[in-house]
Amino acid sequence: MTTNIVLHTSKVLTLDLDPSRVESYLPACDLKWRQKNLWVKSISVNSHYSFPALTRRHWLENCLCNSWVKRVCVDRALGEQGIKLWADTCHQADKPIFIRLASHSELPNCRQTTYWRVKRTLDWLASLILLVILSPLMLLVAILIKIFDPGPIFFSQWRVGERGKLFRMFKFRTMIINAEQQHHAIMTNQNDLHKCKDDPRITALGKWLRKYSLDELPQLFNVIRGEMSLVGPRPWALYDALRLDEADKKRLNALPGITGAWQVQERSQLLDLHAVTKCDFEYLHNWSLIGDLKILLLTIPKVLVGFGAY
Repeated sequence: MTTNIVLHTSKVLTLDLDPSRVESYLPACDLKWRQKNLWVKSISVNSHYSFPALTRRHWLENCLCNSWVKRVCVDRALGEQGIKLWADTCHQADKPIFIRLASHSELPNCRQTTYWRVKRTLDWLASLILLVILSPLMLLVAILIKIFDPGPIFFSQWRVGERGKLFRMFKFRTMIINAEQQHHAIMTNQNDLHKCKDDPRITALGKWLRKYSLDELPQLFNVIRGEMSLVGPRPWALYDALRLDEADKKRLNALPGITGAWQVQERSQLLDLHAVTKCDFEYLHNWSLIGDLKILLLTIPKVLVGFGAY
């Protein structure tokens, strides 16, 4: 006689990494497997759980690579550094990672109407055409970066995408090398959107690239990969996304865009997190293909004059 036994288990994960490679410790995690999803939840450091299942990052990578887990969902309470470490590890293991969010079925990307599918098709075609047309300009920018500021040409950063999925957003590098390590020191007193007009990390060439939004051209690759749209809300960085209140966090379900209502109406003149999110919600609730076309046409003169860019 054969008996099938199903074991439901939950373990705590503690990662003890080389202090020189991380800025702070990774909080202890409660792991739950459900329907091929791995749910990662933060637990109190004073909890009675104390099972150091993994103590090296490559062990976690190997576990994820060899598991049947299809995606990883992380708790926002893990904090910026904890989520980044999980995101980097999932990237190496080729597993998609999501921030756990409350659903918002009224967003256009959640409704998946015929018009939305047309938008996504046009996004892909237009981005492909733009990459071909702008490739000489992008090559020139890459050469200038190499000449005037030796180092990596591109900068990538974790951003929150559609339905909370994390993705690496690409830009031309406009800051000094290792600028990310200085971010919170520069933005210590910045309670609003983390943008600083006189950011000392920005290079001389970077200021020019930002003024005319040339640094954002590599995001066309994100559009082709399906991670962004040509038009949509701002793709929130983790340090901004995690500071949104509960109601505003629903906006993180939306598909982000290279340009959008905030970029052409306010941009750096409006940095309040709630106000920017309100602007995004107004765009999303009134979304239309004609509205996206208008925003694209308005973007051109704004870019040419360097409106609100820094």
